[in-house]
Amino acid sequence: MNSRKWVRLFLTTLLLGGVLTLVTSFIFKQEAYVDVLQPFQFIELIGLLLFFTGFGFIFSIISQMGFFAYLTVNQFGKGVFRSLWTPVQLFLIAFTLFDLVYFRYQAAEGASLWPFLITALGLFALSLIVAWVKANETNKTAFIPALFFMVVVTTVEWVPALRAGGNDYIWLMIISLFACNAYQLLLLHRLTNEQKATA
Repeated sequence: MNSRKWVRLFLTTLLLGGVLTLVTSFIFKQEAYVDVLQPFQFIELIGLLLFFTGFGFIFSIISQMGFFAYLTVNQFGKGVFRSLWTPVQLFLIAFTLFDLVYFRYQAAEGASLWPFLITALGLFALSLIVAWVKANETNKTAFIPALFFMVVVTTVEWVPALRAGGNDYIWLMIISLFACNAYQLLLLHRLTNEQKATA
């Protein structure tokens, strides 16, 4: 991939992260907007819009770092594990989903198990869809690497928000991260013009 295509990928992903986080902030951070709209404070409103857009840019950059790290790890895994790389990825996917449920539930004293279970299942279901699209547009061997990226790498990128707590920022981050990761994964083979390349 040449520098022009890389810049395109970087800028469009950056824009996606910024816009998506700004839009979702209207849902998950309504109280922040209410504070600057009642009474109306123009400068504070502009500052708030820039703040959430900047957050989205940060989430996008985290996503892009994770994507390029994944490309390296995937090639490394193929070289080291060879035919075992697929089972290793499946194990890591299962462990990550288990971690999303069990360890978060253990850390949240007295909380119900269901929100953590639904979150993990939702991430898995959406990742299956993205991986299926990737495999359908390239070839079948791309399915497991794509699923690995969407589940494992997205979760690793999501860790700072999970540790910080606060449902609003957890949802702001995961929506942006997931969308940016899916966008990069599905755009890669179009940019490289490798219609039959694996992830």
